[in-house]
Amino acid sequence: MDISDIDKKIVNIIEKEPDKSYKQIAEQLQITETEVGERIERLSDIRLKMLIVDDELDTLIPLKRTLEAEDYQVLEASSGMEAIEKTRSEHPDLVLLDLMMPGMDGIEVCKVLKEDPSTNDIPILMLTAKGDVEDKIGGIETGADDYVTKPFDLGELKARIKMILRRKNT
Repeated sequence: MDISDIDKKIVNIIEKEPDKSYKQIAEQLQITETEVGERIERLSDIRLKMLIVDDELDTLIPLKRTLEAEDYQVLEASSGMEAIEKTRSEHPDLVLLDLMMPGMDGIEVCKVLKEDPSTNDIPILMLTAKGDVEDKIGGIETGADDYVTKPFDLGELKARIKMILRRKNT
């Protein structure tokens, strides 16, 4: 059963039977009571959701803390495949994608997400140490909405995030 499918079923049950307990919902859907609680909590979170994709903790942790301080819900992925899976299941409002990762790089991830009808509307901001014009052009031509080179200024990054989200919501 697909994650979003389970979430939809939980919402349908709650709409039809608001007094039903987590235990009863869990039994009906054959999942754990803990999972029901976690899913309901996640569904109740109305903050904008960001997915940070980076294999380097030195970048990931400070960026995550900064975005959480701005009241974004922040998810993490450390590989290209994990990024694709989380983007499909969590449908974030924005993906902050590192270009250089082992295995599947950011260009490949961006291409997969932009070719998938279920994720092609999600904005992607590439974060990378590669600052050559050719790299920037390659990222943008693949479908990235913006391209920021490391090390980056957090104030500028936050402004770019807000700009992308404004464009997405208009």
